[in-house]
Amino acid sequence: MGKISSKVKKLKLNAAQFLKIIPERVKKISASGTEDVKPLGAYKPNSFASILHPSVQYVKVSEIETVTDNIKLFKLIPDKDRGTSRLAPFAAGNVISLEVSIDGNVYKRPYSISSSPLEGYYEIIVKRVPDGTVSEYLLDSVNEGDALAVSEPFGEFTYNPLRDAENVIGIAGGVGITPFRSFIKAISDSAENFNLTLLYGINEPSDIVLKDELDKAARNPKIRIVYVQSGDANVPDGFEKGFITAELIKKYAPEGDYSVFVCGPDAMYKFMEKELEKLGIRRKFIRFDYRGQVSEPESEPDYIDANAASFSIRVNYHGKITNVICQKDEPILKAIERSGVSVPSRCLSGICGFCHSKVVSGDYYMPKSRDGRREADAIYGYIHPCCTFPRSDMEIVLP
Repeated sequence: MGKISSKVKKLKLNAAQFLKIIPERVKKISASGTEDVKPLGAYKPNSFASILHPSVQYVKVSEIETVTDNIKLFKLIPDKDRGTSRLAPFAAGNVISLEVSIDGNVYKRPYSISSSPLEGYYEIIVKRVPDGTVSEYLLDSVNEGDALAVSEPFGEFTYNPLRDAENVIGIAGGVGITPFRSFIKAISDSAENFNLTLLYGINEPSDIVLKDELDKAARNPKIRIVYVQSGDANVPDGFEKGFITAELIKKYAPEGDYSVFVCGPDAMYKFMEKELEKLGIRRKFIRFDYRGQVSEPESEPDYIDANAASFSIRVNYHGKITNVICQKDEPILKAIERSGVSVPSRCLSGICGFCHSKVVSGDYYMPKSRDGRREADAIYGYIHPCCTFPRSDMEIVLP
């Protein structure tokens, strides 16, 4: 231990000495100004935090590009008329939760940002999903100039030079190209610095989203794009035939360490989990993007069938009670949304924990592949309604 400095020794007070300084402190407090305390947002750290992590961002749809009959690209800019002067910064691969009101009910859905972090706006790519309430609304009812609300950017599907290798193998399927478009744009304008080889799985050439743009970007020496066609249509020159397997990844992977980023439909995730095991890649080099809600629990290997077709769920949201009818094959969150309750939610994949809710009573099923709860949450009866299915009548308390 070093010696205590003379200055520190002088500051040491016993109880009697401490009591003597109280009147002096009271005098100084009494002599202080009477102006009101500044609002918390006036302090620079809080002001900066509100820019990085706004509770809500109001945006306008400035442009809509029709990519195919069932896919559109939406450009979102700050809605200054409603108080959003600039959008929160993001990293390539981040996600925003889009909030829309449909027939009086509020729905929130995550969409990967497909623009570059340097462009000053968000772009999202939306594909029509069968029975997809929000995707159908966006494609059929939203027009340029319409106002929407989004969350702050979030997610872990991002490149980190302290964690990831210099070379990245990207694996995309369908509109899973969305975050990779952001990576490609970020590499092109030097917002990111890594080498990307993208294996883009398609059924046929017409499935490629924004092909001309991708081909142009591939002229950059740091970007390589390989189309992998699984369908029976004629395979164009330069395309790979079949599925994206461990062997195909080996073919295009560099020597030494490389990271693997995967984004696509749920079936691709399940397939790639098995293929990546064959490669023996360290877990820190593997990134899976959010998978979205489970739509068919019967497809899960550990699914336990329920005894009835539907169940009654008593939902307590900040003291307001709503009784909801939930089908056995739909996530609880989907039924709550339909009832008009604005559920706190973001990723819809069972990972972020934004919707974690307390189970008061009842039985439920949560796929092991989607159970992203902390151990304590599982022990004390908390669930993520976005990927939980009822197996009996239930009562839950929303956050």
